[in-house]
Amino acid sequence: MSNGQTRTDVILIGAGIMSATLGSLLKQLVPDWEITVFERLANAGEESSNEWNNAGTGHAALCELNYTVEQPDGSIDISKAIKINEEYQISKQFWSYLINSNLIRNPRDFIVSLPHMSFVQGEQNVTFLKKRFEALSDNPLFQGMEFSDDPGKLMEWIPLMMKERTLNEPIAATRIECGTDVNFGALTRILFDHLKSKNVDIKFKHNVDDIKRTSDGSWELKVRNVDSGTVERHTAKFVFIGGGGGSLHLLQKSGIPEGKGIGGFPVSGIFMVCTNPDVVAQHHAKVYGKAKVGAPPMSVPHLDTRYIDNKKSLLFGPFAGFSPKFLKTGSMFDLVTSVKPNNVLTMLAAGAKEMSLTKYLIQQVMLSKEQRMEELREFIPNAKNEDWDLVVAGQRVQVIKDTPAGKGTLQFGTEVISAADGSIAALLGASPGASTAVSVMLELIKKCFPQHIKAWEPKIKEMIPSYGVSLLKNPDLIREIHASTARTLDLSENLQLQIARRTVS
Repeated sequence: MSNGQTRTDVILIGAGIMSATLGSLLKQLVPDWEITVFERLANAGEESSNEWNNAGTGHAALCELNYTVEQPDGSIDISKAIKINEEYQISKQFWSYLINSNLIRNPRDFIVSLPHMSFVQGEQNVTFLKKRFEALSDNPLFQGMEFSDDPGKLMEWIPLMMKERTLNEPIAATRIECGTDVNFGALTRILFDHLKSKNVDIKFKHNVDDIKRTSDGSWELKVRNVDSGTVERHTAKFVFIGGGGGSLHLLQKSGIPEGKGIGGFPVSGIFMVCTNPDVVAQHHAKVYGKAKVGAPPMSVPHLDTRYIDNKKSLLFGPFAGFSPKFLKTGSMFDLVTSVKPNNVLTMLAAGAKEMSLTKYLIQQVMLSKEQRMEELREFIPNAKNEDWDLVVAGQRVQVIKDTPAGKGTLQFGTEVISAADGSIAALLGASPGASTAVSVMLELIKKCFPQHIKAWEPKIKEMIPSYGVSLLKNPDLIREIHASTARTLDLSENLQLQIARRTVS
């Protein structure tokens, strides 16, 4: 059974952090545009954005070693770390704007201050960490970072990790106070509540089955009500496909040439969560280690303090898993049905190239709980089996495409693919995704609405004071933004500590 056609200005597919961010930006820029959101599940932020489905790290490259690469000459390339840090500052500015404008209320509902640390073992890794520290700490974006290879100092920083540790090789860590833990699920729900109050039509339990171009250049969506099975037709001038792993299939259905030749490879994550409050209380940081050889960058091991539902938790992981589903709630046929004549060679090339990744995933899937505990004990030497349970995190679909680096190259990042005329865009990929959502969506707006950008720029600058400015070249602006966002987002406590320490040293 099919109902009549409904027209709207903008359609957002998927009620995750990306749609929430794009919708919130557009509502500020053009309040009178009509926006409709379709989400297959019963609530917002249930898939990749959900707090249990991602690491909750406010990714600013403060502790993630895979964002700083050692070059053949021994130097450290920090360009990716700078880019990600600057993008995270943009997110913090936008969230601060929403709070200052009373559009969202309490920052503590979604963000808390938490030290970010990197931890390594072995002489070679300690040398790398020291070089990384030296390259970053000269940079105004990373001011306040400390390095130590002194076990006594590390005992102060990470007592749980140092207790009963056998020191038969060098160890070292870096620490920076101004890191954050972000509950992206809570933030997504807060933003959708705000959008609802601005008359955005949010339709839960509605699945987009098909998408096609109409003769006047609009997009027509065939939308099915999951409960009743009724089918509706909705058209819009602009469509954003922000359905996480589900985006690839819809991009393919749109038929735009930019979506051809792109494949996806699903990787699932498994975390261990601590059930013993006494153990949880002994650790207060996000501590990232080094990825094992062959592991995808998203599988960097880390021991994280998390704040979920105002309760402190401790998670370790992620262990990679494999499922052919593109979403946690997806279909076992997702991977197979994503293979098309225009991407099959790209997919096969990636399969041949990524043998080490395939081998790594098979090994990870086969791990017993005891083997997982052994990996955890590299972080917490005296970890006990009975204190830890497994939690299956979200599915990530890594983009596979042909690049100058070769056919079938696996991409580790977040990517926006849009039609030449800017009428439709899809978001694919994984980390650092959610943390850089505001920056990614501003880029999308620039690409898809070039005719409006000039008129919108003053409002964008009001929301994001650093818009269009390189923070790196403006150390005073960095300090100003750090201080103002810390105040507004209630992160000042750690920032004051950091400033005090800097003054003393």
